Amino acid sequence: MKTEDAAPTDTADGTGRRPPAPPEPTDAPARRERRRDLAAAAAGVLLVAAAVAVGHVIQNRDGSLRAQWPPLLASWDPHLGPGTPAALTMAVLVVAYGPPLAARLPWRGLLAAAWAGSMAWVFSMALIDGWHRGVAKRLTTKHEYLRVIDRFEDIPATLRDFTNHILIGEPGNWPAHVAGHPPGATLTFVWLDRVGLGGGAWAAVWCVVVGSSAALAVLIAVRVLADERLARRAAPFLVLAPAAVWAGVSADGYFTAVAAWSVALLALAATRRVRFPAAAAAGGGLLFGWTCYLSYGLGLMAAVLLAVLVLARTARPVPLFLLGALTVPVAFTLAGFNWWTAYHLLVERYYQGAGGVRPYGYWVWANLACATLAAGLAAVAGLRRGAAAAPGALRSLRRDPAAAVPSGRLALLVLAALTALLAADLSGMSKAETERIWQPFLLWLVPAAALLPGRGVRCWLVASAVPAVLINHFLWTGW
Repeated sequence: MKTEDAAPTDTADGTGRRPPAPPEPTDAPARRERRRDLAAAAAGVLLVAAAVAVGHVIQNRDGSLRAQWPPLLASWDPHLGPGTPAALTMAVLVVAYGPPLAARLPWRGLLAAAWAGSMAWVFSMALIDGWHRGVAKRLTTKHEYLRVIDRFEDIPATLRDFTNHILIGEPGNWPAHVAGHPPGATLTFVWLDRVGLGGGAWAAVWCVVVGSSAALAVLIAVRVLADERLARRAAPFLVLAPAAVWAGVSADGYFTAVAAWSVALLALAATRRVRFPAAAAAGGGLLFGWTCYLSYGLGLMAAVLLAVLVLARTARPVPLFLLGALTVPVAFTLAGFNWWTAYHLLVERYYQGAGGVRPYGYWVWANLACATLAAGLAAVAGLRRGAAAAPGALRSLRRDPAAAVPSGRLALLVLAALTALLAADLSGMSKAETERIWQPFLLWLVPAAALLPGRGVRCWLVASAVPAVLINHFLWTGW
């Protein structure tokens, strides 16, 4: 029986020979980008290590850093607390289930989950130090706002007299944090006391509950200025932000939320993604005005607000925003408090104290190590990607705003926050304690993690959470 020859393989040259297999597709560019991400994170680790090593040498030599465990304002104190199991559980749950939940939940459900998760994370971190030491008494120490509540019995008279007690040496000079901030910060706790929520515990709850809502504000702003996909990818990182170590319990967490909602409302007004954009613009301005009377340095948030207008390609909300923003300064000025006079006195007070001793040459770069610890290594790697994407994003915005890719728009937003942070750093008015003081800027760096590829998202979440948990268990952080 004769067997048929097999039919020749079809080929382009008709020879019947099988052509060589095409080269396998390669993800070499993606691998190269991942290596650069890891290099950026490694650079962050080296920066922190250098700040620790150099800082301990300087502090042991002459004590000029005024920080027992530089670059952080902290002291060595290994401990466990009731928040330990809660913090570990939160970290595991967010790492394991955060990314898929953030991708699947309805938008409003995601916002609710982000607020609840952020609140639980901050509270659990604070409770590592115990309820008494970590929560109830945090805002009642000698430097804090609650020490002077009784001096605000006559609020108008106290505001008129406020600047007379800023400098060290003046009769009845204010504690460090009261002197170092406009009176809006202290008035918040005075008003809480007036409505029956007095004492350190209520003040702490206020700071954590309000402060945790900042994650929602960032998610909303990222969604309307970039896109929802990036906002969802940023959500687990915002919930598990390492800054929780210092947000619980600190008035700066409250300041962070006020500033963040100012940005979010302006973003909604500028993109007209809200039912009443005029009200959102005026409300955003009102909150920005209040922000400037919570902390002198938070006027630098104007850089983020300007980025919102650039990304939205409109100045339409500006008049109403400014009208809202001017309301607060006018009210305080009419009440007798002069912001500029107080600020200049604060600068003098700053150099009367630790600010006049701490060396600028160390803190100008060690502050960035503190920022690395508070924002997390994922944010550092994401900022590297953001810096690479920013030039192209700017060109796209100039040529065709509609063609600007969401990742580029997010890059410009986070880099605006980085610009504000660097300006604060170079000013010399932020030497040490920046892991706490810079929280309103640091919060906007965290969404940079959404620029990282989804493949390694859990590893990046671990890289953010583990250092925070270790810091809170091995150090006693103070301010």
